[in-house]
Amino acid sequence: MLGKTAGGLFWLSRFLERSENTARLVEAGFRMALTRAASGEDEWASVLTTVGCRDAYLTRHETVTPNNAVDYLLRDKTNPMSVYSVMQMARDNARATRTALTREVWEAVNDGWMLLQDMLKRPVTQGDLPEVLSSIRQHSALVRGALQGTMLRNDIFSFSRIGALIERADNTARILDVKYYVLLPTGAPVGSSLDNVQWEMILRSASADRSFHWLNPGNANPKAIAEFLILDARMPRSLAFCYDELIACLANLENDYGDRRPCHDLASALEAGLTGRSIDDIIESGLHEFIREFLRDNAALASQIETDYRFYE
Repeated sequence: MLGKTAGGLFWLSRFLERSENTARLVEAGFRMALTRAASGEDEWASVLTTVGCRDAYLTRHETVTPNNAVDYLLRDKTNPMSVYSVMQMARDNARATRTALTREVWEAVNDGWMLLQDMLKRPVTQGDLPEVLSSIRQHSALVRGALQGTMLRNDIFSFSRIGALIERADNTARILDVKYYVLLPTGAPVGSSLDNVQWEMILRSASADRSFHWLNPGNANPKAIAEFLILDARMPRSLAFCYDELIACLANLENDYGDRRPCHDLASALEAGLTGRSIDDIIESGLHEFIREFLRDNAALASQIETDYRFYE
């Protein structure tokens, strides 16, 4: 496979995953804000921080308001992290790699893009927001289902899967960092009490609330939530699950191409460092520090994969 095609597949999956993640975070911010008597500025500021565009937002708006935050995150064409911008890039990558995709995958991506354009022609009202967010998530799921159900399990599938897993791990780590650390009361140690709604939003942001409560009935405390989202490999959005699957996908590429590249060893080292620790060790050494290091390492792995497979040749 040409490196440029591999890169297109990798970034197609990253952008699709990112659009769904952003929609989920907007929903979490919306639900948190509804529980507050005040304006909800802190909640929306945390969502902007999680997505990684708060500073850019503040160059365009003096204050954080629900309407402006939603508009910036969903439909602002000047924001490269908005759902609109991300889905446009996903569609462009799908078009560039169309010969590597099944008809079902291409149509799912293209149909989702056309629907999104129609939905985001004008600012989304608070009353329409839940339906719009649900539609974004559903169309992301349709693409994922088409990939899982129609694509050969070859290098094309592996590069697509790797992109989604890299992006998903990044998003889960960001949710934990902002929700678990930034929103703690000033000076409070990790593990102190925080409003139950906020903890529920941590889980909801990662689509993990029901799974967590199945496994941990009546035990929604910070330590248990952090352990679930970091170390429980049964949870499809946990860091451990993402890296277990990454190792498997990279092993498939090793078999396909008959060689082992530096990104394979880096991924194995990161996975060993992640799963070889207990949640007590992580919290004792500093959850915030652990997450920031993970985000750097995850970005470094993504860059190494791109280098090893010459995505831009």
